[in-house]
Amino acid sequence: MHQWAPLAAAALLANGAVAQFNMLRFACSQLVVDRVDPLVNPGLRYTPHLHQIVGGNSFNLTMTPVEYDLAERSTCTSCSFNQDKSNYWTAVMFFKAKNGTYHRVPQVGNGGPQGKLINNGGLDVYYIPSGKTTAFKPGFRMLAGNAANTDDSKVSSGNICHRCWTSTSDTPFVGGAPCSGSDTVAIPQETRCKMIRQTIIFPTCWDGKNLDTPDHKSHVAYGQGAGATGGGACPSTHPVKLPQVMYEVMWDVSKFSDQSIWPDSGDALMYSMNLGGSAAHGDYVFGWEGDTLQRAMDSGCNLNNACPAAGLTAQTPEQYNACTIKQQAPEEVDGWLKAMPMGDVALKA
Repeated sequence: MHQWAPLAAAALLANGAVAQFNMLRFACSQLVVDRVDPLVNPGLRYTPHLHQIVGGNSFNLTMTPVEYDLAERSTCTSCSFNQDKSNYWTAVMFFKAKNGTYHRVPQVGNGGPQGKLINNGGLDVYYIPSGKTTAFKPGFRMLAGNAANTDDSKVSSGNICHRCWTSTSDTPFVGGAPCSGSDTVAIPQETRCKMIRQTIIFPTCWDGKNLDTPDHKSHVAYGQGAGATGGGACPSTHPVKLPQVMYEVMWDVSKFSDQSIWPDSGDALMYSMNLGGSAAHGDYVFGWEGDTLQRAMDSGCNLNNACPAAGLTAQTPEQYNACTIKQQAPEEVDGWLKAMPMGDVALKA
């Protein structure tokens, strides 16, 4: 595995020279869009806000670590690698129209210097190593971001950000490294944006003891520096370097580009907490089979390619797109809705 310095890594990401270092980058299609959250609200149907979930099909209302073994219980995964039965989820973006109705913003596949990934909704997942990297252990979970935050200044723009694409094509790639340049914590509120890329970067330093903590954050910490750099040096309180997990979601806002349907005041685009980009967050529950992730990090496995040295096999888009589950909190989530799904079951407008 190549060891790469943060600044060099950022430059490589910006210039698309990915061949000079290795990282996993793969597609995860939509498993389900559902109002459940086994990390923050275990056992609760109709949680306070809606999520889009990807990964292993054992995703459930309650997944108690370590006894709930995702890799063992899942029979398929909506992610590229057969061996990854982890679950990844984020809040859902909504468009609020002038007439007060809401519409879920669809997600599309993401391109970029590393090539196009094919997603049926969902998101792209990265595992970026830096130096000696220790893979997550069974039962490991964590949370990035704060679903209740309303203050952009309380968010590191190097870890959670949004980028405006003025075309429905992401080729050629727009801008530099993730969460750099003109990227913003806030969701861009402009009709010129045809797609909005959301980036969520997780902490890379672990205390080496706790698989989770009550706040789902205290057992991990960000290293020195920010951005998609592999994480930087770790503090003494959290000395174990983890792979850097990063989510990228491409929200297709092109169907809402008619200014006449935008509200006369207030934001038109928001997350399912009825809040803006400062409340963006991501949930992670580890579920790789055996030691495949550690072997992938040690063997220099790259992008979404099969990697025999680590025992990684890649599915076709048709295979991972076919892995879906039914809502466990059944309600309408598509089309125009009378209200955002918060509290009562959502109804069509």
